[in-house]
Amino acid sequence: MTSNSKLTVAVLFGGRSGEHDVSLMSARSILTALDPARYNVIQVGITREGAWLTGENALAALEKNDTIGLRPVALFADPSHPGLYLIRQNGIEKLADVDVYFPVLHGTYGEDGTLQGLLEMADVAYVGSGVLGSSVGMDKIIFKDVLRAHGIPVVESVVVLRSEILNHLEETVRRAENVGVYPLFVKPANLGSSVGITKCRSRSDLAEGLMEAAQYDRRILIERGVPNPREIEVAVLGNDQPEASIPGEIIPGADFYSYDAKYILDSSQSIIPAAMSAEQCQTICDLAVKAYTAADCAGLARVDFLLDSQSGEIFLNEINTLPGFTKISMYPKLWEASNLPYATLVNRLIELAQERKSERDHTVRAYRRKP
Repeated sequence: MTSNSKLTVAVLFGGRSGEHDVSLMSARSILTALDPARYNVIQVGITREGAWLTGENALAALEKNDTIGLRPVALFADPSHPGLYLIRQNGIEKLADVDVYFPVLHGTYGEDGTLQGLLEMADVAYVGSGVLGSSVGMDKIIFKDVLRAHGIPVVESVVVLRSEILNHLEETVRRAENVGVYPLFVKPANLGSSVGITKCRSRSDLAEGLMEAAQYDRRILIERGVPNPREIEVAVLGNDQPEASIPGEIIPGADFYSYDAKYILDSSQSIIPAAMSAEQCQTICDLAVKAYTAADCAGLARVDFLLDSQSGEIFLNEINTLPGFTKISMYPKLWEASNLPYATLVNRLIELAQERKSERDHTVRAYRRKP
């Protein structure tokens, strides 16, 4: 690319995930922020069935669930065939070379390392964490193990399998109750946007919550509730030298920060900056960066905490390596409050993707035996 030419950015959205609709909302905001004087933008919509489709209005087509006018497109894992290709009945045709891929895919097959594996094999620049950071961040169970190994505080939890829930529900409920007193939280191991999460106040709630979560994953996490929880979130940005934004607080409009509270209802509130002591703020920001580095994240992530308002205890709850980018999403709002406007943030993510690719290019891929 010459200094006078525009970057070609392929924005990927939709996907085979329970967070398909959230991805479309995020993509609309990002597409609006990409300056046409700076970027050539290619929209790539991925259907709920996993078909890759492109077109000038691919996002609108997926929003309307009417993709007839879109064209099938493919990215090959073979780096000797770079760029995107149109798939035709009589063969393939090169659509365009792409400088940076911008995944705006939340949840499975987008945020969990699977897509990142394809992008790595294709040897391209892309926004966000690599295979390891994405998969570790997506899996709530493994991520907690990583946090414990690094001395980062997390709440007590227990793991059960879908097969245990379906075949031995009563026994599984009793084992889950051993994690602590009610309320308990039941979560699918690999999903975001609070999809499949249930706050359980009784044994019957717990049984229902386990059955609900088992629809979305084969591994289920049960956590004890923090007695007086404040939900604190921090945005992290960067590659090898990440930085944390100022912390913000979510006041859920529902009983907890559920899917509806995040994306449907307009009753949740965000307080930026969060009201806390300077010491608490520093501790939370340091833990956010420490967790980001421990999981080998890159580009961006939102790190979520639970702060007990009575005891002052801080627990790291989870990390989101491709957080929501809707108009009400905390990640861009936290950076805007930290003097990094939305459009500048999007530009910075693209720069970080190129930086990460440049760093990867220094890796030797073949063993050269010394004479």
